Amino acid sequence: MDKIHIEIIQPRGKKLDAMIDSVIIPGSEGDFEVLPDHTPFITKVRPGVLLITKEGQLVKFAIHDGFVTVEGNHIIIISERVETKNEIDLARAEAAKERAEKRIYSGDKDIDYRRASIALHRAIARIHINS
Repeated sequence: MDKIHIEIIQPRGKKLDAMIDSVIIPGSEGDFEVLPDHTPFITKVRPGVLLITKEGQLVKFAIHDGFVTVEGNHIIIISERVETKNEIDLARAEAAKERAEKRIYSGDKDIDYRRASIALHRAIARIHINS
């Protein structure tokens, strides 16, 4: 089976540079899978869980906003933050989820719902990769 070259780039440098079998990416219009010889495209990445399959093993990352390009068998993901299970404090993520939910459901008209929603999705992604 053909492989896909994936690069994940953050402001502090490359997070990952590897050959993989497939990847499921949380796109702005929904999750999508990229397999070898995928149609070229560019899209936004939303906060969520990035699932990479490499040699039959599933690797999970929590990913925040960013962009992805697919061309040939090469994927480049640029994101402000991409985290592995070992980089996440689960108790802190659960507390962030509770805070975001309280803000969203408080009924306060001065709440920045977009910001609270993004915080909630980031917390849920962090919790999800730890389960």
